Amino acid sequence: MTIAGSDPSGGAGIQADLKTFHQFGVYGEAVITLLTVQNTVGVEAVECLSPELILRQARAVLADIPPAAVKTGALGNGRLVEAVAELAGELEVPLVVDPVMISKHGAPLMDAEARHVLVSRLIPKAFLLTPNMPEAAALAGFDVPDVPAMRRAAATLHDLGARAVLVKGGHLAGEAVDVLFDGRSYLEFPAPRIDTPHTHGTGCTYSAAIAAMLARRSPLQEAVAAAKAFLTAAIRTNPGLGHGSGPVNHFALVRLG
Repeated sequence: MTIAGSDPSGGAGIQADLKTFHQFGVYGEAVITLLTVQNTVGVEAVECLSPELILRQARAVLADIPPAAVKTGALGNGRLVEAVAELAGELEVPLVVDPVMISKHGAPLMDAEARHVLVSRLIPKAFLLTPNMPEAAALAGFDVPDVPAMRRAAATLHDLGARAVLVKGGHLAGEAVDVLFDGRSYLEFPAPRIDTPHTHGTGCTYSAAIAAMLARRSPLQEAVAAAKAFLTAAIRTNPGLGHGSGPVNHFALVRLG
């Protein structure tokens, strides 16, 4: 199940999540947190749903078709994060928290209050936290420009209560190296940098792929490795849609080991 915002252009949010779930062979459910008006060029508007409606959506699903894993995406404001944190306390399955703060086009998708609630209420309930480098810097409170800093940020965020932290290295100058810390050891997942503007929805797709693998009962390291391989292929084979930062290829080949 994904708890996230809607992207009408189909490249990010619940649309990307559901496509990814399908590609990984798992049944997808979606709880919508906010609506956006956006395309590959920019975001024109963001409108959050009420916390009550979000909880009603989620509990309707949990009562009938309980998921094997859950992921979160854009949560918008503090009241929504509070609601999702409340729901997370009722879950008995892995929760992947993608702390979406800013869209690919720079539009804010989480306010300051929401960030505070995320740190205090939701991160401690996360099985896996998946920030990119700017998000890791914002949450950890220091600059994250390189792999050593990514390691430090992962440890800092683990101390906030997340069981494991994956700091994504798409903003690195060279190879896209992701750093996974589970409280005991660090693992690095490198991939060649692909020169393309079409990376809309990469964070959503990556976290959805990990959640799908966890739903398939894969160990965390295996889940991240499979998701990373899928995302790299999806970026490399992107369909080149739109006039801006287009979507990745959600038909990319999935390798399950």
